Amino acid sequence: MPRAATRQRKQSFLRRLITPAIAIAALGYFGFHAMSGELGMVGRAMIERQVSELETELADLTAQRQELVAKVSLLRPESLDPDMLDERARLNLNLVHPYELVVLRPGHRYGVN
Repeated sequence: MPRAATRQRKQSFLRRLITPAIAIAALGYFGFHAMSGELGMVGRAMIERQVSELETELADLTAQRQELVAKVSLLRPESLDPDMLDERARLNLNLVHPYELVVLRPGHRYGVN
């Protein structure tokens, strides 16, 4: 009785490397973009640095705004501060009282804030 012959192909060495090579290429591609892409780890660090810089700038601007609001509130008619009015008038009009002594310093620009 003749035996049934089955043919088995021996897989070549290169054929065995195709699937792992594709997997390594895909992992490399996604790994590269996870690290250095716009939304990757490097991009995230840059965004976080920008956020901290902008928060610092916001805090500075908020403090400046509060100072300006305080100065403006002193100049309102209902809460006019006589000292503030006197200071502004002297600075802008270059006025002094007759009994005051004025000391001029060389190299200083007078009348300019």
